[in-house]
Amino acid sequence: MGVTINLGPGLHRLTDGQTTVEVEGNTVGQCLDGLVNRFPGIKPRLFDKKGKLRNYIDIYVNQESSYPEELAKAVRDGDELHIMLLVAGG
Repeated sequence: MGVTINLGPGLHRLTDGQTTVEVEGNTVGQCLDGLVNRFPGIKPRLFDKKGKLRNYIDIYVNQESSYPEELAKAVRDGDELHIMLLVAGG
């Protein structure tokens, strides 16, 4: 079964137009590793050079923010992740 990752519109071009991707993993971080393994070009958009999630990325697990656990948050088969690109301005 696995975990479904729902990708925001700003990421579709990095996943060959796919809006959802099925991955395996027990944590948000493991699921994102699976996504990066399939689509290496997405890594710089999600992670900084130190491997930390970029500050403009928010991950939701079953419609609840994964913050503050973020990458360590546990997931189960059938869960859905949503990767949101936060927009700021003023």
